[in-house]
Amino acid sequence: MTLYAVEAIDDAIAATRSFLWPFDVGRWLRLALVVFFVGGTGGSAPAQFGGSASTAPGSQPGPPPQLPAPETVLPGGVELLAIGAVVAAVVVLVLGLLFVGSVMEFVFVESLRREAVSVRRYWRGRWRAGARLFAFRLVLGAVTLTLVGATLAPSLLPALSGDAPVAVGLVLLAVPVVGVLAVVSGLIGGFTTNFVVPVMIAEDRSLLSAWRRFWPALTGEWKQYAAYVVLAFVLRAAIGVATGVAVAFGALVAAVPLGIAGIVGVALLSVAEPVGAALIAVSVLLFVVAVVAVALIVSVPVQTYLRYYALFVLGDTDADFDLIAERRRAVRE
Repeated sequence: MTLYAVEAIDDAIAATRSFLWPFDVGRWLRLALVVFFVGGTGGSAPAQFGGSASTAPGSQPGPPPQLPAPETVLPGGVELLAIGAVVAAVVVLVLGLLFVGSVMEFVFVESLRREAVSVRRYWRGRWRAGARLFAFRLVLGAVTLTLVGATLAPSLLPALSGDAPVAVGLVLLAVPVVGVLAVVSGLIGGFTTNFVVPVMIAEDRSLLSAWRRFWPALTGEWKQYAAYVVLAFVLRAAIGVATGVAVAFGALVAAVPLGIAGIVGVALLSVAEPVGAALIAVSVLLFVVAVVAVALIVSVPVQTYLRYYALFVLGDTDADFDLIAERRRAVRE
């Protein structure tokens, strides 16, 4: 039996090379913008809130405690409002990035489909579909966190009562279940992004309708998709190592001149403190910008290859979902 996931490895390389070369600055910059949001919204970590309270024991008799003056209560209220505002701003920022990243998934696939990158045009045509993907990701994340919390909840009571051995034992029992939940959630999210989104584009369907349409292909060619999952994992691991090395090398190259500038800034602190502090701040800022730029430049061909790889496998399992038929013919002929 021919494994499409094996054949697609070389095909995706050829397609990526044809799409990105000869080098075009405008195309790479637009793709870097898309990849920034697509690669940065693969998941989100839940915000963790916590607090502590302390009370002073009164073992000696004495006068009743005096009520705090309004001046001491007001700052606490202001601090709570400030904390609430910061938390709200973080939540809004995370949701905004998740929404933009969801729409950019469609922009990315449309760019590969049409072999032309146009962020604004594809955004206008696909933002509603992106909103559906955004809602799906929120629901999937909420369900996953709820199930993980329910799995870990039985260990909470022994932990609070001080029965550490029981609590640790329950946590150890819950670890495999949490692992399975994480794998299942990751597979659902990954299949939605890599396969259901193209089906939505190919047949102009809603997300749930596209899942129903894709399901027969998934179950009918389950061996092909199982091979894809394994090979995609291996490819991502190998590419991740190579990408890390490339970004580290770029960071090292940028660190040499900027590090020298930072050392000069430190030396100037004792002579001209404002100038030295400004030089240090500029050096750090330029270093961060350089590392991010290198990471994005490296990510453009990597993410393009991985998305082409999924599109090749999808089109091989069902020709109705083939968004890159012309590129497929050109590569394989």
